Amino acid sequence: MAEERKTVTFIIRRQDNPEAESYVETFEVPYRKNMNVISGLMEIRKNPVNAQGKKTTPVQWEMSCLEEVCGACSMIINGKAQQSCSALVDKLEKPIRLEPMRTFPVERDLVVDRSRMFEALKKVRAWVPIDGTHDLGPGPRMAENKREWAYELSKCMTCGVCLEACPNVNDKSDFIGPAALSQVRLFNAHPTGAMHKGERLDALMDDGGISGCGNSQNCVQVCPKGIPLTTSIAAMNRETNLQAFKNFFGSDH
Repeated sequence: MAEERKTVTFIIRRQDNPEAESYVETFEVPYRKNMNVISGLMEIRKNPVNAQGKKTTPVQWEMSCLEEVCGACSMIINGKAQQSCSALVDKLEKPIRLEPMRTFPVERDLVVDRSRMFEALKKVRAWVPIDGTHDLGPGPRMAENKREWAYELSKCMTCGVCLEACPNVNDKSDFIGPAALSQVRLFNAHPTGAMHKGERLDALMDDGGISGCGNSQNCVQVCPKGIPLTTSIAAMNRETNLQAFKNFFGSDH
């Protein structure tokens, strides 16, 4: 007797465009061992027929690396914001419920506009600026003890999960969120990046900066990379206080 083919039920919150009302659609997807949520979405894309047997539009989502590095495939899975590439179907409660993250504006279905997070990184100059293309020679070395914790901060993949979990990041607030705060600590620790340390700290003292943090500590609990976000926020609190004194007394040192 042939074995009955197993399926996985996906209940997906969909939205046709940014202005449209959201709705829920259910899909039955053929089960495969070791499949992840992205595999299920790919099956729906191949055969966009819902559980009622009605032809529908393929579900839209984002992905890139498929190995929890880019952060693009983040969504809410069974009520928890996480990456759909690393969410294994065998380990999820059934049926599997997928929703877009709600901190960011929904573009379509599970695709959201994460511009808010990237604009925050621009505001705090989250990069090491080096002008010109000529050879500057080897850069200064970082002390090993500093390099170790800086590496942990560099794991950030701008997935947006920490902003999704933060109660202070919403459409009524201009708070830049925990990811950008931690990146200031990272780039201020870099020997070359430290040249612009004051500018980054000044940005944190502007509207929407570190004063917007309510210390809920949700961010550190949900970060998929285990980044010590609250440690960074505490460090930046100290640094901005020192910077405020330097600014008041007109000292750059």
